[in-house]
Amino acid sequence: MSLLERLNDDMKQAMRNKEKDKLTVIRMIKASLQNEAIKLGTELSEDQELTVLSREVKQRKDSLHEFEKAGREDLVEKIRTELQYVELYMPKQLSEEEVSKIVQETVVETGAKSKAEMGKVMAAIMPKVKGKADGALVNKLVQQHLS
Repeated sequence: MSLLERLNDDMKQAMRNKEKDKLTVIRMIKASLQNEAIKLGTELSEDQELTVLSREVKQRKDSLHEFEKAGREDLVEKIRTELQYVELYMPKQLSEEEVSKIVQETVVETGAKSKAEMGKVMAAIMPKVKGKADGALVNKLVQQHLS
């Protein structure tokens, strides 16, 4: 089942169950996917869909951080709820240990020895963990391995 089909089914279910928040988030995700497809002028591949979903998660995490900093608890709860719904459509996230193992393997593959070669390592790792691990976590682990 494609992501759009799953979103449509979940949207219908959310309407039946009168889950207003979930319905709103699903509609936002669908709109983002459709906008990206229009922008590219073609149907989205799974990888492109994952990129859009990752962007949605990142936007919400950034908003969450800003609202927490501003002390806006009403908006913090709203964004947390939205984030939970968006993450339902993301692939299963890798644990820190799994990401660390991938980082170690990639450092060996690339032959990187110092932090100066961090870009080379990151470029090799990110396609492997796309959508399955947070970029900030990967960045932190790469820095630890190269120090």
